[in-house]
Amino acid sequence: MSAEKYLPPTAPGRLPLVGHAVPLIRDRLAYVQKLRSYGPIVRMNIGPKPMVVINSHELLHDVLTRHSQHFNKGLLFEKLKLFGGNPLPVAEGKQHLNRRRMMSPALHREQVKGYIEAMRDTVEPFISGWHHHRTIDVCNEMQLMAQGVVMAALFSSTPEPGPAQKILNSVDTVFKAALTHAMVPISALERLPTRGNRRAQAANAVLREAITAVIADHRANPDAHNDLVSLLMTVPDETGGHLSDAEVMAEVTALLAAGSETTAVTLAWLFHELGRNPELERRLHEEVDSVLAGEPITLEHIPQLVFTRRLIDETLRLHNPAWILTRQAISPVELGEFRLPAGTDVMWSPYAMHRDAELFPEPLRFDPDRWLPERPQPPRGAFIPFGVGKRMCIGDQFSLTEAVVITALVASRWRLRPAPGKPVRPVPEITVHPSSLDMIIEVRKPAVVEAAA
Repeated sequence: MSAEKYLPPTAPGRLPLVGHAVPLIRDRLAYVQKLRSYGPIVRMNIGPKPMVVINSHELLHDVLTRHSQHFNKGLLFEKLKLFGGNPLPVAEGKQHLNRRRMMSPALHREQVKGYIEAMRDTVEPFISGWHHHRTIDVCNEMQLMAQGVVMAALFSSTPEPGPAQKILNSVDTVFKAALTHAMVPISALERLPTRGNRRAQAANAVLREAITAVIADHRANPDAHNDLVSLLMTVPDETGGHLSDAEVMAEVTALLAAGSETTAVTLAWLFHELGRNPELERRLHEEVDSVLAGEPITLEHIPQLVFTRRLIDETLRLHNPAWILTRQAISPVELGEFRLPAGTDVMWSPYAMHRDAELFPEPLRFDPDRWLPERPQPPRGAFIPFGVGKRMCIGDQFSLTEAVVITALVASRWRLRPAPGKPVRPVPEITVHPSSLDMIIEVRKPAVVEAAA
């Protein structure tokens, strides 16, 4: 049998020169979902560049676990080097393993428990500054909160509102540039002095300035902090030496960008769904009022907020932030009945997989109770909000805990109502975020307070 017969089939509709770029550009999310109808693995072209799309959750699990040694991070993550350096999300081989070991103590489940007070103290000033009947941009508010939590808990830094917004805008600009470079993978275009490239360079300068100040503070006060930055500065690297300031900056910047963006987008979608589902909102308020009982949120409260956690899991399913992820085969590998030669670019869509009716009944219905233990659960590898295998997101426990804390704190004091105006639609960039999400905040009294009055 020839090698050609082992190659996956090509998706219908390929055009000369542009390949399958037209439907992908027209509606990215609809197209990655349509690709699932073409089989477990299918080939497509973005312009002249061929890609293999993995739709089977079983074969994807093999790529990320059993065959992980045959793959590196791939095209999208290579473009994230725009943030500078070679940090954990894009590092390979021994460097990736060593950096992960360096950072793991600060993000371990037990260590994350110690961040809850910092999370609470960071979020409360944000929501205390809200006003009854004010309209807010929920996505921006959640991004500022999540960014503030990452910086306070992991960097011991609390920027003022103005600089914080500049940092947030800069992360967004660099993310957009990375996606553009991945979707139009022509290296020469990345070096041209276009408006987009100049914006990305300016945004990177803002990020470097902010992180340089964090590192300088840690250098000047080495005994004042016990956080992730301290670990990066003191733990030996893969050579036995210590990371340079430039390497620390790359790791911190990448963690700030990734850690704040995905959590914030998830929270924005969660409050959007609550605004459309008054009964779910009522159940959240009842749980928060009962568990917190008017007291500040603490470690002991987190495992009791079980419905809150199901809301987060269901948001991660229906509105998974990742519409596309990539790998590249660095050696020949067989997946099921197919053979991928070295150099094959691979992509998959958690967003599309989590909306597959064969894996999730009524997939477009927002149903947090699908995660009740007595309900049938999806097959192994079908729900992977943080990935799986050796490159699973290192900050999964931090992100989940942060999401529970923010959801509970907001719900304990406020009710968010949809604002009239533009319909909310998903926009697939580096993450799938709402096109616009203005909501009207209404003050509420916890039930325990009302009962005592």
